[in-house]
Amino acid sequence: MLLLLAPALAAYLLTSLWLLKRPRLLHRAKRLAFRARHVSHRGGAGERIENTMEAFRHAVDCGTEMLELDCVLTRDGEVVISHDTDLYRQAAVRGEISDLDFQDLPLYKESMEVYFYPGHYSTGRDRRIPRLEDVFQNFPNIPINVEIKVDEPLLISKVSDLVRRFGREQITVWASASDKIMDQCRRENPSMPHIFTQSRLICLLLAFYTGLLPFLPLRESCLEYPMPSIIGRYYKATNWILEFSLVVRVLDWLLMQKSLIKHLEDRGIQVYIWTLNEEPDYRRAFQLGASGVMTDFPTKLRHFLDSSHLPSPPPAHSRG
Repeated sequence: MLLLLAPALAAYLLTSLWLLKRPRLLHRAKRLAFRARHVSHRGGAGERIENTMEAFRHAVDCGTEMLELDCVLTRDGEVVISHDTDLYRQAAVRGEISDLDFQDLPLYKESMEVYFYPGHYSTGRDRRIPRLEDVFQNFPNIPINVEIKVDEPLLISKVSDLVRRFGREQITVWASASDKIMDQCRRENPSMPHIFTQSRLICLLLAFYTGLLPFLPLRESCLEYPMPSIIGRYYKATNWILEFSLVVRVLDWLLMQKSLIKHLEDRGIQVYIWTLNEEPDYRRAFQLGASGVMTDFPTKLRHFLDSSHLPSPPPAHSRG
């Protein structure tokens, strides 16, 4: 029996490896309307107070090619930009954003610690919590990655309505770690590109390491995932198991595979690695073939891109 299975298994593995390098023989490449090497996490949380209009303007002035942000719904139905649903970390006020009207939201703190760079604080003149509508209005041509963390159908509906109203379905990305939330987002507005959820990333890795990936269709347009090697250097793990260096090294090996990234890129799926705040990590991400890097420091990433002479990325598919 084993003698019969061995040739079949060998043929499967050889075919899988061959197709891994030639994915367009089975799959039509996705054609997104944007290419983003420079992605500003929370608008560039290391240089201005996160998720403020000042942060977004500063990132755009630095030449960012995508803004990353999170949305929450106020009591009076305004979609506002905030990473957290509660106000304590950002404004030192006890309470939920959903319990207040937009006009009653407090100002952010005068300085805020950078989540992915503990010990570093950002400041700025603008401390107001902005609306998503204002961001769309001020940056009509900038791609925006909109993350939905809360299972709130009304929030998803309102975000979708704003995207349609401003005519930016091709340059606004649905993002969520939750399958349930992502399913709602896709039902609400299937025209928008979307990322891999956490469970879909696990399935992607299983398919890659079992050789199935070249044969499988993928509905996602973007992969956004972390570089585990930053854990313990300038980001402290919140999960106890990640305090073990061996676990981090194994995760880093599993995730940071150049052949996986190239396969996805060849299928038109853009790969963004987060949240990187040091030049050696920028360099490693681009050497692995990542489409872009998500950073808290847009000035630092812009300096790196301008001085590193990276190859020009493939052109984006024009909007039309």
